[in-house]
Amino acid sequence: MDDKVFRVELTMDVQPGNEKEFERVWLEVGKTVAAHPDNISQWLSASRESPGRYVIVSDWPDEETFRRFEQSWEHAAHLDKLRTVRARGSMETMTVLHHLPGARES
Repeated sequence: MDDKVFRVELTMDVQPGNEKEFERVWLEVGKTVAAHPDNISQWLSASRESPGRYVIVSDWPDEETFRRFEQSWEHAAHLDKLRTVRARGSMETMTVLHHLPGARES
């Protein structure tokens, strides 16, 4: 990976009983974010140890591009949809330094 990727990792705890609705809403929101010309990828993972906990990974070319998206009306609308089913969330940002594809990726 020649260029560094700016990664956003969101951890969301969903209100009990709302897991399927959260996944439905996330797919709707995630497809819109993935269609943004600057978005590299979106991932949604469910914890196996903590029911109702999800981790969202969103990759962007750089922090400035992500922050511009983060401050947009479009992103605010996405958050409003997700807030209806989540109990709490946190965000961490990072820079991807290296990527080593596994044997099955190619």
